[in-house]
Amino acid sequence: MTKNIDSQLTVGRNLSLDENLVCDAAVRDPYTYFGELRDTDPISWNKRHRAWVITSHELVVAAVRSGSLTADRMEPFRASVAKQTQSAAVDETFRILANWMVFLDPPNHTRLRRLVSRIFAPPIVRSQTDDIREVVDALIAELPTDRTIDFIEEFAAPLPAIVIAKMLGVPPQDRILFKEWSDQLTALVFGAYDNPDRFHEAARGMLDLRDYLLGMIARFEEQPENNLISLLLEQEDGDSLTRDELISTCTLLLFGGHETTTNLIANGLLALLLAPEQMRDLRSHPELMPMAVEEFVRFDGPARAMVRLVKEDHEFGGVTLKAGERVFIVNPSANRDPLVFSDPDVLDIRRNPTGHVGFGFGLHYCLGAPLARLEGELALGAILREFPAIELAMDPTELEWNPTMLSRGLKSLSIRLGRA
Repeated sequence: MTKNIDSQLTVGRNLSLDENLVCDAAVRDPYTYFGELRDTDPISWNKRHRAWVITSHELVVAAVRSGSLTADRMEPFRASVAKQTQSAAVDETFRILANWMVFLDPPNHTRLRRLVSRIFAPPIVRSQTDDIREVVDALIAELPTDRTIDFIEEFAAPLPAIVIAKMLGVPPQDRILFKEWSDQLTALVFGAYDNPDRFHEAARGMLDLRDYLLGMIARFEEQPENNLISLLLEQEDGDSLTRDELISTCTLLLFGGHETTTNLIANGLLALLLAPEQMRDLRSHPELMPMAVEEFVRFDGPARAMVRLVKEDHEFGGVTLKAGERVFIVNPSANRDPLVFSDPDVLDIRRNPTGHVGFGFGLHYCLGAPLARLEGELALGAILREFPAIELAMDPTELEWNPTMLSRGLKSLSIRLGRA
């Protein structure tokens, strides 16, 4: 027997939870917040956000695989925002975002992924190892040991921004611009509801980025170089990306290659600082780092949720989903599901959590996951190796997380480093 919205247990009804999915409690500790939902009703209707919230591992996997849910949510959002802003710049921003493959379904998604996946083939990713290590070493050389630092500002954020900009072929003097543009897009893409100017702020960054990329594309069309843009300009089986698809793909690579990896590195270090026995184990056995990175993604990864729209009326998980309804698929809750992971709230770098969904899976498995893993391994490995003493320089209760719907990232991470 299925339940409809009227009879469905909702967030805030019969539960001691705030309906706001980005309230302080849900942002600070999404695992307790969504865990209560998962353990009580793994698919619930949220009146405030007018969306279904899916929290169990079983239903998260089923939802991502479902052909009755669509990732194509940007066009309806674009139409809604256009009425609010009446801004040509904001509309152009959404037009570019609508071509991100993460917002597409087959066959468009299939074609784009085929054309773009070649740049993340294992040999291409592995070939970046020395370059990434060089960036890591340069940033580490600048880290002081005589004062408290913000690990995110001085290391975790610049590293992936520099790496992806370099891979795209951006000259060193312009790479800081890419980080600024990526930051401007963050509030819009990840749903920062506390930023009322997020549409216009994102538009300013997107149009500047678009114009810059057009210049780079024109240059590499004339004189190809050893970079990702030049690779994307090549044909594959007689097909190639259009100019609009190139712009959208490059903005996606910049954004995805920056924000997600920043959070992976910072959240991973924080997890170790709060579990010192795990840090000691990892220092003693650095060969465990690849497995540890998988555990960081499971335990407190960079994703907070995925969004889908219901394509057609259908029954799912004991409820009736109606066409056009929004669905939040909560990866972190699935990654802490006790039916799949033993002691799920415990960090265990030897766990090898192959069932985690921190990078998604299936059609929309994160294309840049191999690069994010490599950066995480090299970055955290070097930090642990170069600094025998690492201390959290703030009370854990004072940690502030960005209040966004889709990402899990700290505003800052104050630490002290010691070389002896």
